[in-house]
Amino acid sequence: MQQDPRTILPFMKMHGLGNDFVVVDARGDAGGLAALAEAAAPAMADRQRGVGYDQLAVIEDAAGADLALRFLNADGSPSATCGNATRCIAAWEMARLGQGGLRLRTERGVLEAVDAGDGLTSVNMGQPLLDWAEIPLVRAMDTLSLPIPGAPTATGMGNPHCTFFVEDAEAVDLAAFGPEAEHDPLFPQRTNVQWASLLGPDRLRMRVWERGAGITLASGSSSCAVAVAAARRGLTGRRAEVVLDGGTLVIDWREDGVWMTGPTAHVFDGEWRL
Repeated sequence: MQQDPRTILPFMKMHGLGNDFVVVDARGDAGGLAALAEAAAPAMADRQRGVGYDQLAVIEDAAGADLALRFLNADGSPSATCGNATRCIAAWEMARLGQGGLRLRTERGVLEAVDAGDGLTSVNMGQPLLDWAEIPLVRAMDTLSLPIPGAPTATGMGNPHCTFFVEDAEAVDLAAFGPEAEHDPLFPQRTNVQWASLLGPDRLRMRVWERGAGITLASGSSSCAVAVAAARRGLTGRRAEVVLDGGTLVIDWREDGVWMTGPTAHVFDGEWRL
């Protein structure tokens, strides 16, 4: 008996520095595969009984761009942006099409991606959001130094970020401090949380607790937020290396936005059967 194709979900597994994703290409499918992906997401996210991922990304058709992306966190909550997934999908699509640039529509807007050579992909994540209402926070305040212990910096990259600068990021117990910081009442939409320390001129060590995913080996938008926060505080220039548990990203805050450059990996293709 032939299986109903609506019970089969083709997917790709990708990662950027160990920050891993399930990617579903739903273009030209009138929403059927996208709906199937959302239905399968909770089971697929389970790292013991499913595929496991930090975020799920759905590729859709887009007007005024090469493709559109939607993201879900591992807990099922939506995310407006996911920098490493955007780089991974851009690298795969550019290789498939044999071209060196791409435009991707997300809730953050249309993002430009380019092949940076040597196996690296760059994405312009747009200008950072520095005003309290745009991040968002619950009330007007100085986003450079929040009125909570540790005086972290808040930054919006399409999703909210809270960056603590510490003497030694390696010493921070992410599992102990991450959940509380994610749900700090200053952030009405919860927040991604980073702990960063200065390694040298324009070089930062960062560890991350992602909103809706927990501890991850890397985070693209978090790396952008940390680099922006460090530049605003005068700790670095506007171009910095961010060393994560999974590897290193280069962040360059330019006039046209925050560019993120690093490696990507397309690990395997598979089918999820409901």
